[in-house]
Amino acid sequence: MSRIPRWVAAAIVISPLVGHAQELGLKLKPQVELMTGPGEEDGAETPLFIEADAVSGTQNQSFDADGKVRIRQRGRTIFADHLHYSIPDEQLTATGNVRLDRRGDVIESDKLFLDMKTEQGYAESPEYYFRAFKARGKAEKLYLDSRTLYRGEKGTYSTCEIPEKGWYLRVGKLKLDRDKDKGVARNATVVFKGWPILYTPYVDFPLSSNRKTGFLSPTYGTTGKSGFEFTLPFYLNLAPNYDWTIAPRVLAKRGILLNNEVRYLGHTYTGMLNAEYLENDRERQGDTRYALAFRHTQTFMPGLTGNLNLQKVSDDEYFVDLSNRIAVTSLRTLPREGGLTYSTGWWTLSGRAQSFQTLQDPNAPITPPYARLPQLNLGAQRTNLQGFDLGFQSEYVSFSHPTLVNGQRTILYPSVMFPLQKSFVNIVPKVGLHYTSYSLDGTTGIDTATRVLPIFSVDSTVTFERNTNLFGKAFLQTLEPRLYYVYIPFRDQNQLPVFDTAVADFNLAQIFTENQFVGGDRINDANQLTTAVSSRLISPVDGQERLRMTLGQRFFFKDQQVTLPNVAVRTQNRSDLLAGLSGRVTENWYTDFAINYDMSSNRQDRSTFALRYNPEPGSVFNVGYRFNRDSFEQTDLSAQWPITERWSGVGRYAYSLRDGRAVATIMGLEYNAGCWVARFVAQQFVTFTQDNVRQLFFQIEFSGLSKIGSNPLEILRQNIGGYQRMNALPQSQLQSDYYPSQ
Repeated sequence: MSRIPRWVAAAIVISPLVGHAQELGLKLKPQVELMTGPGEEDGAETPLFIEADAVSGTQNQSFDADGKVRIRQRGRTIFADHLHYSIPDEQLTATGNVRLDRRGDVIESDKLFLDMKTEQGYAESPEYYFRAFKARGKAEKLYLDSRTLYRGEKGTYSTCEIPEKGWYLRVGKLKLDRDKDKGVARNATVVFKGWPILYTPYVDFPLSSNRKTGFLSPTYGTTGKSGFEFTLPFYLNLAPNYDWTIAPRVLAKRGILLNNEVRYLGHTYTGMLNAEYLENDRERQGDTRYALAFRHTQTFMPGLTGNLNLQKVSDDEYFVDLSNRIAVTSLRTLPREGGLTYSTGWWTLSGRAQSFQTLQDPNAPITPPYARLPQLNLGAQRTNLQGFDLGFQSEYVSFSHPTLVNGQRTILYPSVMFPLQKSFVNIVPKVGLHYTSYSLDGTTGIDTATRVLPIFSVDSTVTFERNTNLFGKAFLQTLEPRLYYVYIPFRDQNQLPVFDTAVADFNLAQIFTENQFVGGDRINDANQLTTAVSSRLISPVDGQERLRMTLGQRFFFKDQQVTLPNVAVRTQNRSDLLAGLSGRVTENWYTDFAINYDMSSNRQDRSTFALRYNPEPGSVFNVGYRFNRDSFEQTDLSAQWPITERWSGVGRYAYSLRDGRAVATIMGLEYNAGCWVARFVAQQFVTFTQDNVRQLFFQIEFSGLSKIGSNPLEILRQNIGGYQRMNALPQSQLQSDYYPSQ
């Protein structure tokens, strides 16, 4: 007997509740996926609602619905022209303009079979869209194995939004497992702009932005030293706290360079190992070439930490021939060191062993630095002991060198300060005794030597404040004159060795230090006064310093007597005039300017200038200038700027005015189509061996297939201040700074 089933009645019964809910002030909230209701996960029965032009059936057996059919149950809705439902089995078959909406997944097909209890079924000739991971495609048949598992046959897969058809996978079989966050395609062809560009019998990929084992985006390129290059990284997500990236790099002129990067992270330690290996370099008569970098830091217990930094390459020209980063190609020394540090708050004890590998240029050799085997430091600082601040610095180093004098150096430097502080004035007198002892190998005729020097200084600052307006904004402006006096008597130090000492860079930071040398082998004699005045603009809203201006100069009351070998003594009674301006001029303009001006000769000895315009992320323009008399003069222009909605350009041009040639030229383009990104970068730069290196790289990255990509434009991150990667994919794993500049 045909009759209206009970589900239709249920729908009619609940309809009056809508007006009552509105009276109670309840409102619906848009949500991508319906939340799991009570009893849904444990298999408890939930109501079923049916709407159709006509419904007929047999009670407790089955029913058929025709015309604008809609069947709803918590978490899913099915639309169709016709629907047959078996009540005992809780199974349905829908035909004609079928659409299944299930927790954000949308499947449209000619026919759908679904077990409402197990949520298993299949769809014939479907088109699908999975909102959770923004994927869509077609298939001859799509199997619904569970709420979170789909299998497709002879179909397509893409993360491009409609109507974009940039790329898709054409697959024989497809498996999408949301629980495992993994997609697997077999007999897959990557089709880009209608053209098949890559076939693979097997490929897997993450369904979200989480890390996932699989191939990453390849990079194509060419260089003058290695010819055509192709890199295809493979990423192993071994565990949440460690991974491994293997990146074979095919070099047409040389062979295959195998790059390995292992990263790990624990509760008390972190580290990274990078190993590069090239067997039988055809450009170097079959030499085997390699590079190793291992860095590790660890906390053994509260206050006790340790670190390792071990770097090595097979030959002096490894980076010049095989690196694509300007900073790395200029490296001359690679450290090999390990150390421990223990700190209790007011005192710190540290020790390390350190040596170096020196990369030599035959045309400009350098003296290798000393090894420190070992170096021990003890420092302590106690403040406000009856108004006094006590300090203590000490060091023991055993210096080792294959061709120069070897020996040990011990330094002890206790000091006492008595700060006199008021709200607007700060005066800090300081007295210290610097003791140095040497034990040498006797090659210079000296076995032992000592040096004892008293050091006296007074540092004083006065701060004035006023409210002011600049560029239409209110600021707190300060005026801070500062006087810094140092007295150190003369001690003849010409017989002392020079292990690690050089003349310090003279700038606005060094001008307020006791010693003009860095390292412990020379302590300058001094009777000098540094005068300076600074003015700062501080935002009264957030307290941030927006602009700082400083002018300073050092005056000498006696001629210099202590110096380094082959370095002339100072004869002037005053230093260069130092001036600096840095900070945020307006909301979008930033500047950093410094100059050393020789008052006696009326000329500049050194200057740097940098100006940045950064109106929004992804739009930046930099202008730079550096000058050092008798050394270099260089201009630098760099920018990242959007050209159109999808195109952005990047570039850098560094030109040596002294040599009359460009030292670095970089140009790049990036096209972001949303579901795929194309990148192109060309660069030319001069290495420390004065070689001209030319390189060209190209990459296409398909969003959804490789969530961590090797981006050739990361080269620009090292060269353009304020550069930002345009798309939202994670930063490259292969562009890590394994070999930071020294």
